[in-house]
Amino acid sequence: MSKKNTKYIFVTGGVTSSLGKGIVSASLGLLLKSRGFNVTIQKLDPYINIDPGTLNPYEHGECYVTEDGAETDLDLGHYERYLDSPTSQNNNVTTGKIYQTVIEKERKGDFLGKTVQVIPHITNEIKRRIKILSKQNYDIIITEIGGTVGDIESLPYIETVRQLKWELGEKNSMVIHLTLLPYLASSGELKTKPSQHSVRQLMESGIMADVLVCRTEHKIPKDQRAKLAQFCNVPLDNVIECKDLETIYEVPMYLQKQNFDDVVLKELDLKSDKEADLKDWKTFLKKFQNPKKTVEIALVGKYISLQDSYISIAEAFKHAGADLETEVKIRWVYSGDLTKENIKDSLDGVCGILVAPGFGDRGIEGKILTAQYARENKVPMLGICLGMQIMTVEFARNVLGYTKANSMEFDTSTEHPVISLMEEQKNVVDKGGTMRLGAWKCSLKNGSKLNEIYGSKHISERHRHRYEFNSDYIAEFEDNGFAATGTNPETGLVEALEMTDHPFYVGVQYHPEYKSTVASPHPLFRAFIKACAAK
Repeated sequence: MSKKNTKYIFVTGGVTSSLGKGIVSASLGLLLKSRGFNVTIQKLDPYINIDPGTLNPYEHGECYVTEDGAETDLDLGHYERYLDSPTSQNNNVTTGKIYQTVIEKERKGDFLGKTVQVIPHITNEIKRRIKILSKQNYDIIITEIGGTVGDIESLPYIETVRQLKWELGEKNSMVIHLTLLPYLASSGELKTKPSQHSVRQLMESGIMADVLVCRTEHKIPKDQRAKLAQFCNVPLDNVIECKDLETIYEVPMYLQKQNFDDVVLKELDLKSDKEADLKDWKTFLKKFQNPKKTVEIALVGKYISLQDSYISIAEAFKHAGADLETEVKIRWVYSGDLTKENIKDSLDGVCGILVAPGFGDRGIEGKILTAQYARENKVPMLGICLGMQIMTVEFARNVLGYTKANSMEFDTSTEHPVISLMEEQKNVVDKGGTMRLGAWKCSLKNGSKLNEIYGSKHISERHRHRYEFNSDYIAEFEDNGFAATGTNPETGLVEALEMTDHPFYVGVQYHPEYKSTVASPHPLFRAFIKACAAK
């Protein structure tokens, strides 16, 4: 089979960060996929960390994990949720990875004594990383470049795009520049000047934007659109409006109405007889925007002041909620504020509780109180990763009577380490990329709640953790009604616990939220929301 001629789309951002390059890239990917093209999306991140695995969520939001165990930027979650197809470690590249690879090659003598420089050595490595995905026979690769044009750290990426555009030749690549049109209330108008400057800065780097996508609070008047086209060297049809919308899931349709996909296909000299079919997407959106009932779920965590820290969980609630025609309202609860005195007031009236993943001992006792409250008051509860470990500690303390029980993460000398390190983790010094990561198999017990939820005995879910349930305590847990209903078939490690005498009290060591997409809401979130609605 002959190799396809892969086309490349580069998405850059100007004026300010956080404009939504990830959502625009994901929306474009969805439109092109629905036109019959095989599409993937990649993120180039300018920071010098090797990956976001060691970053505090307050710094960069959630760390997303792929099937092959890469700790990546949260935008990869958007790509998967929109495209309904998995990404891999090749879909997220950081400056740290680039420099690490180049320096390792220099140490081995691969450059034969040459002076190692940003051009060509760093830019060649970036090019190699961009092109790796073309080996998988994609028709189109969308590459989102993090940061803002003009940032010092983005310069090598922008220079690489300039080189690639020239090397790939006419109609084989294009640049979409996402920019901001600020609205001045005092004069009642949108201002195009910051966008003009941003495009000029891009041109100074040798890159001409082919399409301009403008983030705006208001509709862009015709004369402003014409002005942008004239000053930014793009055809009028290639000035695309991206207005603030109620939900990010409206963006694909909003862009489609402006023939965004047609504009892109024309620039890349691609043809498709297939119209973009977003019927299922529109059905999801209709259900999401017109729920028949509402549930309020408390999300108890330690990073709740930056809600992007739990973005995959929040989106999984939306997918499953829409599927059940149920609006899921999240009550964000900071676990560090919870005490025996205020726990009832803090969680009063919620239909369910989710104890979120996390690391470190801040806010742990508040999470333990939450698990006790949910268990004793028969409130549906889902514990994810650390959430399951919290349920374990609480049960050991308050049901088994081991009052000093703890996780070795928080107390290395605890008498009852119900959560402990695996042998192979005990001598690990490096923090980055050394946890149990990516997809692991899980066998579910016949007749268990989870077995019923998944409709299968064998599942595979993504992990990101270092500490495990201590199997020495399994018999005691099971004798007292908290059963290990999911285990890894190779290692015997406990993957899931559920309470027999409770409407819904389930803890899972894995992260089900990573696999939830618009097209395939996660069954565990569906079951949890159903249980909350029943309460």
